[in-house]
Amino acid sequence: MKKKENKHVIRDEIKGYITFSGWQMGEVANRLSDRKSKVALQNLSNKLTKETIRYSEVKKIADILGYEIKWEKK
Repeated sequence: MKKKENKHVIRDEIKGYITFSGWQMGEVANRLSDRKSKVALQNLSNKLTKETIRYSEVKKIADILGYEIKWEKK
């Protein structure tokens, strides 16, 4: 059961940053789309829920929202 809870934490964290930044999930999905492929809102939501989103996509989301992902040693 703990693994399922972690997925929700990750999903909620990313969705929280989207909302806090004044964006909506659909707007972010549209910005993630490029000439080759369209990112549907449902696909983005599914990737977050199933934890199948790629790190490169997370970095793009952060960039769209005006964030930078930094790695810090504990």
